[in-house]
Amino acid sequence: MADSLAEASSSTLVMHDEALADGLVTLRDCLRWAASEFHLAGLFYGHGTDSAWDEAVALTLGALHLPWNVDPAVLDARLLPMERIRIVALVRARIETRRPLPYLLGEAFFAGIPFSVDERVLIPRSPIAELIEHGFAAWFPVEPPARVLDLCAGSGCIGIATALHLPGCEVDLADISSDALTVARENISRHDVGERVRAVESDLFAGLAGRRYDLIVCNPPYVDTHDLTTMPVEFRHEPALALGAGTDGLDIVRRILREARDHLTDEGVLIVELGNSDHHLEAAFPEVPFLWLEFERGGQGVFALTAAELDAHAASFA
Repeated sequence: MADSLAEASSSTLVMHDEALADGLVTLRDCLRWAASEFHLAGLFYGHGTDSAWDEAVALTLGALHLPWNVDPAVLDARLLPMERIRIVALVRARIETRRPLPYLLGEAFFAGIPFSVDERVLIPRSPIAELIEHGFAAWFPVEPPARVLDLCAGSGCIGIATALHLPGCEVDLADISSDALTVARENISRHDVGERVRAVESDLFAGLAGRRYDLIVCNPPYVDTHDLTTMPVEFRHEPALALGAGTDGLDIVRRILREARDHLTDEGVLIVELGNSDHHLEAAFPEVPFLWLEFERGGQGVFALTAAELDAHAASFA
């Protein structure tokens, strides 16, 4: 009896979705409807969008495989029935499951580049993208870094984007998660950078003995215990291993600060994202001159330290 009721309910839902899709004739219709549904559902945004309208734009364009800069004339194009049904299904899934949109689409953009993503990796959204787009010129004004480490690499977006923007550099992607590295390797193949980019399973620097880099960039787990327990549902779809880092969010960063100098060249630079755990770091190391970076498109909690500064404050990190 229960199975029959479930089948009837599912059949009714499919019929409702098909009828709804019939009324959404153009892309503009789909955008307006999706934005209204998201607003009513009270979704949380933060995986590449920050409003119901932006989420609706990302969903509809993603569902139709259209670029962000598509000609606005497309808004009044009539959609095929299967395209309208796909959009309705994605909107329903976004609302009912609270899965972040990039997971539903299987893709996220970072530094203007598409990356394959799923629940094995964090969704790319770091402000470090701006540094990549500028070639890290603030630290390397003449010659770009020759060797780069993307530590806690996840999908590999930081390291691969760096390799694409700086075609002369070699990049290692290091992560403790074999699942994450499977996704990173998919992205290496997707962007055909296998000759210069390699994925290494490593607990921070443990698997990188003897290797030194001009630049180490890291977006490690940094969410403190309080924030981890109060995060919106959307964030709980992301791997916990890539988020939580102890009571103050600094468990991983402390290790990075202790060990990074052994893997930097003498003129090397360490860049780390800490988000809103930045105040914990300053409280823990008040004597260290962290350079907190500012970004045109927003974002906080990214610091830089040179090899010389790490040397000068090695006792603090011991």
